[in-house]
Amino acid sequence: MGNDLQTRIGIAIDIPEPWGELLTQRRAAAGDPQAAYTPAHVTLLGPTEVGGEALPRIERHLETVAAAQQPFTIHLRGTGTFRPITEVVFVTLAVGISECELLAEGIASSADIHRDLRFPYHPHVTVAQEVPAEALDAVFDDLAGFSAKFHVASFTLFSHGGEGPWRRRRDFPLGGV
Repeated sequence: MGNDLQTRIGIAIDIPEPWGELLTQRRAAAGDPQAAYTPAHVTLLGPTEVGGEALPRIERHLETVAAAQQPFTIHLRGTGTFRPITEVVFVTLAVGISECELLAEGIASSADIHRDLRFPYHPHVTVAQEVPAEALDAVFDDLAGFSAKFHVASFTLFSHGGEGPWRRRRDFPLGGV
């Protein structure tokens, strides 16, 4: 039996503690159903269906992308929103945007990854979506003064079997470390 089943993958930069848990808890407090399954992160590749047989090639591609990017700093500061286009509130990146853009572009260049993007890539940390407007407003205001700086030494490939939380598959160290 061939391994041609579709697998859902995602690629992200984890938000380290204590900030990751704080942002995930704030997302849950807003009533966002994804908080239970998706810890705080900066997305590099959103949920994408790939063939199971492509995973080894994708992982080799990710090794190459990671090796080409040196470790960098992300500074999260304040909030933003995609409203009225989509009902999302996020924590913004003050530093690290271009590095995330380069990683996302490199990751998406894999012949095994096919995505029709509805919107241009914009690195951020989602803190509320699919919640009432009042909850979006409250998160926007509560985290307006949020600030966190951290070193990014790797990104992570996650997979999802259709239910429950995303599972870590593998970390990819930056700079060929």
